[in-house]
Amino acid sequence: MSRKAYSKIFTALAGGGLVAIALSQAAQARDGNRVRVRGTIESLSGDSLVVKTREGSDAIITLKAGWKVGGIKKASVEDIKPGDFVGVASLPKGAGPDGAIEVLIFPASMKGTGEGNRPWDAQPNSQMTNATVSNAVKSVDGHTITLTYQSKEKTITIADGTPIVTLARATKDDLKAGASVIVTGEKAADGSISASQVAVGLNGITPPM
Repeated sequence: MSRKAYSKIFTALAGGGLVAIALSQAAQARDGNRVRVRGTIESLSGDSLVVKTREGSDAIITLKAGWKVGGIKKASVEDIKPGDFVGVASLPKGAGPDGAIEVLIFPASMKGTGEGNRPWDAQPNSQMTNATVSNAVKSVDGHTITLTYQSKEKTITIADGTPIVTLARATKDDLKAGASVIVTGEKAADGSISASQVAVGLNGITPPM
C-alpha cells in the first residue's frame, strides 16, 4: 500500500464533514519511516501532543499544519452484517479458523479501504484482514464471519468480549488528558515524530488497534 493510497483514508467524508480516521488499517506496521504511537494523552499545547505510550515512555508528536482528528466509538458484534466492510485483526488458532482480537467496522462510504490481508503489529503473529463480510453466523461459542477479499475467502471467529469499534465524529476538544489515542506519524532521523492525523477513543474507549 503506497503512502498516497494510505493518505486517502484520512480524507473528510461528505455529510457533516466526518473525519474518517481508519487507524492505519491500510498500511503495514511500518511503511518506510512511519511509526504508530498508542497510548494516553498527557497534554496538548498548540501543535505539540505528548502521549504516554503503552510501553511507558513519553512521545512528543508535532502536529502538522491542517492536522485532523477522528473518533473511535464502541460497536457490537450484532452490528456486523453481510455486506459490511470490516478490518479484523486476528491470530491463528491451530487447524481451525483464526480468532479475532479486534474488529473495526468501516462506514459504508469507506468500503474497499486497504482491502487485503497483511501482517499486523497488535500481537506476535497477528494479521489484519480488510474485507467484505459475506456471511455472519452466531453460535454458542460466539460468532463466526466469512470475509471475502481479492477473490479470496477467510473465516474468523469472534469470541464474546472481543473489542469491536467503528468510526465517529470527533473534534480537537476530545483530545483531553487521559484520552486514549493512536497516532500514525513519521519518525525523522533525529527521533522526532510528526503527524497529520490523530484517532481518539470516545467515551473512555481505548482504540484496540
